[in-house]
Amino acid sequence: MTSPEIKVAPDPAAVAQEAAQRFLELSEAAIETAGRFSVALSGGSTPKALYQILASPQYQSQIDWPNVDVFFGDERCVPPDHAESNYRMAKEALLSKVPLPGDNVYRMRGELPDPNEAAKEYGETLKEKFGDGGLDLVLLGMGPDGHTASLFPETKALDEPKHRCVANFVAKLEAWRLTMTAPFINRARNVIFLVTGAEKAASLAQVLEGPREPHRFPAQLILPAEGKLTWLLDIAAAAMGNE
Repeated sequence: MTSPEIKVAPDPAAVAQEAAQRFLELSEAAIETAGRFSVALSGGSTPKALYQILASPQYQSQIDWPNVDVFFGDERCVPPDHAESNYRMAKEALLSKVPLPGDNVYRMRGELPDPNEAAKEYGETLKEKFGDGGLDLVLLGMGPDGHTASLFPETKALDEPKHRCVANFVAKLEAWRLTMTAPFINRARNVIFLVTGAEKAASLAQVLEGPREPHRFPAQLILPAEGKLTWLLDIAAAAMGNE
């Protein structure tokens, strides 16, 4: 396990731009090596800005979209056309704007009546696609409470040892979420966190520099065994604005 790379950019737009360049480079390397590139997308405002850059003419034309497979790190238990759906956001910002075959997109079926059944179905898809391996790239955000994907503080999913995807009840939201588990995320060849905003600075400092308390700060669980971990931060999240 190597130490994470931490890169601080001036603002959220620069974080998204840096992430887009890395997405392009990682996709080229994976397709050249293995013929395919697999990525798990994240919800949130900073990833949305990244997706809009990837959909721009400059990037769209450089990425070999027919050989890209798209997965999702987590999802709300809502239909795919719901305003809160991570899939809908990704579709509107990116997936509908690039020449990506529909069969290359693997969404979590948050609309199923039983969240556990939806999680089991997605876990089986991941097992079929990756076996004991993992994705080329997992994109993650982090909330002000230190959660990532839908791994929230003090929730049952934090202790999941073997499943690739689980349903996770989040009491403070009074809602179920579907989420990739930390052990599966940690199989990825590359994990990139995109974290922006001053409201995340305190939690981020705890995640990166504080004692190991993953039940309080679940983002601490993300430590790829053999892959590369990167944190792309803006100045506000890195708490450098007052220095």
